[in-house]
Amino acid sequence: MRKKIALLFACILMLSVVMQLYLILQNRTAGITETLVRFFSFFTILTNTLAAFYFTVQFTGKKILSNPGSLTAIAVYITIVGLVYQIVLRPLWQPTGLQKPVDEMLHSVNPLLVILYWYLYEARRLVQYRQIAGWLIYPLLYLIVILIRGSLSGFYPYPFVNILQIGWQQTFINAGVLFVVFAVMGLFFVFLGKKLSAIKNDTQ
Repeated sequence: MRKKIALLFACILMLSVVMQLYLILQNRTAGITETLVRFFSFFTILTNTLAAFYFTVQFTGKKILSNPGSLTAIAVYITIVGLVYQIVLRPLWQPTGLQKPVDEMLHSVNPLLVILYWYLYEARRLVQYRQIAGWLIYPLLYLIVILIRGSLSGFYPYPFVNILQIGWQQTFINAGVLFVVFAVMGLFFVFLGKKLSAIKNDTQ
């Protein structure tokens, strides 16, 4: 059953990423190469792709990303994707046509699927608080890359890190807030996982 669920979730997540790629290519305002680079500049796309890869690996039975905590980290990342979209980005635009369901898949449905899989299959009792520091490397590297590329190309994937519009100071304030959110969300998932494990053990 676990492999079947992993395959289903991998297909759903990859389909949403592919459909978003199709839409961005259809509505591109730059060359194909630049459009592809911009596409993979979005944390949403990278994280959904990472989650799809994780589910694919789970289906194949490979040992990549099999250590306790890997799924929790992905759940943290994609939960932040969902929360930032719902709180910050959703009010900024109203997608129409095919873009609307694709947006909902990437930012609402897919995070829920990852959280469900985490609830069902993560070895929550074995996940440690000290792992949270390592989980922050991915968003940190992402921030560094998009700021460097933005300074060279003028393209920033999100308004809250757009130095041209809000300046360096506000960008770093926003980034600092997001890193706190990542850390707090990591603490929450580890804490919740241990509580759920304790409840499960008590009921057995």
